[in-house]
Parts: sequence; structure tokens; C-alpha cells
Amino acid sequence: MKIVHAASELFPYIKTGGLADAVGALTGALADKGHEVSVFLPGYRVAREHADAARAELKLRLKIEMGDQFMSGEAWAFSPRKNLTVYLICRDEFYDRRAPYGNGERDFEDNADRFIFFSKAVVETMRLADLQADIVHAHDWQAALIPLLVRESERRHGATLALKTVFTIHNIAYQGLFPAATFARTNLPEELNNIDGIEYYAQISLLKGGILFADRVTTVSPRYAQEIQTPEFGCGLDGVIQTRVDDLSGLINGVDDAVWNPAIDKLLPARYSASDLKGKALCRTALLKAAGFDPMFKGAIYGMVCRLAEQKGIDLLLANQAFFLEREVKLIVLGSGDKRMENELRALAAQAPEKVFLCARLDEAMSHLIEAGSDFFVMPSLFEPCGLNQLYSQIYGTVPIVSRVGGLVDTVIDADKAPNFGTGLMAEPTVAGLLDALRRAQRLYGDAPRYAAVQQCAMAKDFSWKIAALAYEKLYLDAL
Repeated sequence: MKIVHAASELFPYIKTGGLADAVGALTGALADKGHEVSVFLPGYRVAREHADAARAELKLRLKIEMGDQFMSGEAWAFSPRKNLTVYLICRDEFYDRRAPYGNGERDFEDNADRFIFFSKAVVETMRLADLQADIVHAHDWQAALIPLLVRESERRHGATLALKTVFTIHNIAYQGLFPAATFARTNLPEELNNIDGIEYYAQISLLKGGILFADRVTTVSPRYAQEIQTPEFGCGLDGVIQTRVDDLSGLINGVDDAVWNPAIDKLLPARYSASDLKGKALCRTALLKAAGFDPMFKGAIYGMVCRLAEQKGIDLLLANQAFFLEREVKLIVLGSGDKRMENELRALAAQAPEKVFLCARLDEAMSHLIEAGSDFFVMPSLFEPCGLNQLYSQIYGTVPIVSRVGGLVDTVIDADKAPNFGTGLMAEPTVAGLLDALRRAQRLYGDAPRYAAVQQCAMAKDFSWKIAALAYEKLYLDAL
């Protein structure tokens, strides 16, 4: 098949969260299966500085209609592996910035223009380069208009761009909501500016466009596909989702085992496998040193890697700080984001520097070291469409402690409920629920044979994209 993907993040070129890992690994897995894959990404500064981009060639100069004016841009392309082409949509005014979405305090004020331009440029590049896709697969609100723009371009120009379109919701909480006047920048027919189109409570919702107008809609776990049909998790779009339930699928993300594999992970000080865990002990020592702790510490290490946001349950962790302060344990957190949460974690680390360590930055190497060197990985999310860190944790023999929500339910088996094949510990997404799971983790850690059995069950799971990509292939073929 000829498959086109479009997303606002793509590992290893730009990453703020799981979207980058998921799209990078999926497109690579499809290419390795022999499909002809193109993936579009905004030409962010950091992406253009990547070594692969040094080989990029200018493919097209673009003029993109944005309301009552035309804006110029460029499409550059390079091929990092067989059957895979990466297109960078470049316009310095929009993308030559240090961060993809905002300055750390708030979103960029021109994000509507930036991602409407990106979506239109993807479609125009497809048309001018005659990509003739079987499937166009767009991800999250930043690319959500693409299924609709593909059909509008086909109507305008009388040429087929794609046989079918697919749209994936990675997180329905982020909807691309903008003032109603923004609709003019889309140049879509006025009849789409209503309740049956992308209008949303006197605003426009770009995410709604992807949900309504793609041929197939997916999200990243079966449980989340059910949850977003409810008011509790649908974030106001549960009614819209219910109109597409016959075309909705929940497909679990996979893991790129060329990147996340303790047996070959070059970011670790030592490699290891389920049959030989000596390297994990060395990673544990290295993690303790990196955090400024006694490398001979014998108690449990609790690790956490996430964006500091309400969704991730940071407040549940902070509410349970007494657990970490009163026991012989260490807490190591890697993450940045919400300044209040960051400041509270920083204050906790200052209060007990011998117990708590915060690394408030994006650090890929540190994230791998935390996954490898921790004994438990804490993931108390209030909601979690799929989650990747609980998958990484199991692969790395680090027992995950996760909330009973979304994809976490689909991918972790509670060791107390299923003693013979459990892979982690489940918690209700409450302060008391997390505390109960942390206490159970301590009991598990104190029973070395049982802890080792849970490790082995977790490391025996196959979360690779070789498995996960099969579900997307089937979805594409069913759509066609």
C-alpha cells in the first residue's frame, strides 16, 4: 500500500510525548513491512537540525491559501530508511522556534494558523507531487483537518488524492479549539461552519473535523475507545464520537524495539535481558548516582517519567508525599510542564534531597535510565488513552504501578489479582487508591521471589510494533 501519515511530532526529530514515539515507530514498522510510506511533519528548528535532515532536498515551493491571502512555504524531503520518506513542511515564521506548541507558559497565539497551514500544505504537496495514496492517516488535532481538506482538494481539482482516510485520536482532551473567526482561514465551504461541521459552541474544533470526516476513526486502546463515548472521558465530544461508533476502533500502540530494548539500548550503562538481569543492577547503581543518592541503597526506587500535567496524576503523587518521606525508598521524577506542579515537586526535592530527585527537563537518556534502573514505575494517570511508559517498564523489568483507566487496563495485569501471570499493580485514580498500590508495591518488593516472578511475566510480553502494526494493516485493508 501507499500510505501517507501526518503528525505534529515524529521521533527522533521532535518529541514532547508519546505521539512522537507512536507515529515514528508505526511508520517505520509499516515501511519495514514493504509498504511505501510518506510521513509529514512541520519543519521545526530542531527537526531541521537533525543529522538526517542534512540530506533533505527541496521538493516543492508552495503557495497556500489562508483566508483572503496566500502564504508561501516549502516541502523538503529525505529518506531515513527503505520505503520511508519524511517530508518537512517549512515556513520559518511558523516553525523556526525553540518549542513546537508554546513557550512553556502558554500556547503560541498563532497555533491555529500554524497547523491549518501545515494541514493544507500536506494536502497540496500530495497533489503536486502526485503521491496517489491508498491511505492518508492523520494524527491528533494538529492534523485533524487533513481528511476533510483531502476531499475538498479533490472536489476543487478533480483529482483523487487518497482512496481512504484514517484519523487517530491520541488524546481527546486536546481539541484544537479556536475562535469562530478562525474558520475563514480554512477556506472550507460555509456549510461546514455549523453543528454538523467543525463549529463547536461558537468556536471551531479542528479535532471534531477529523472525527466527523475521516473514513475511519481510531484511538490508541480498546478501553479508551469505550471511555471517550462517555461524558466522563469524552471532554464534550462524546456525542460526536457516538455518531461514528460503527467506524471507531481502539488499537493498542506498540513499542519500537530498536529504541526500547534493554538488550541493545545504547543509552544505558549496561545491557540486560530477562535471562540475565546483572545489567539492570548496574543501571540501578548508575541511576542512584545520577540522582545524587547513595549508590549502595537497598530500598525500592520509584521512578516517574511524564509531562507534568493534571492528566498524569501529579497531584495524586504529591498528596502521597508522606509515603516517600517516611519509608526507606527513593523517588526519581523526570518531567516538565505545569509550573505549579514543577515548583511543588522541586520544593519536595529540596525538603528531602536524600529521598526525592527531580529532573525538570526533556532528557531521552535519563528517561531510559529511569526505566531501567527503577524497581517500580509510577503512572497514576487520571486518564490515559494508551500510555507507553507502562509498556517500556514491563519490557525493562520495572514493575509498573498504574491507574485503572484507558490503555493501562488493556496492557497491565495486576499481580495481586492474578498471582501467576501479573505484570504490575493497578490503582484506583484517587489519593487513597494510589497509596494502597504503593503499599502493595512495598510488600511485593519485600518478597524477592515474588517480585522476580512479576518481572519475568512482564518481560515475557511482546509489545513490539511488529504485532501492533498488523492491526493497522488490517484496518487499512478493511477500509479499502
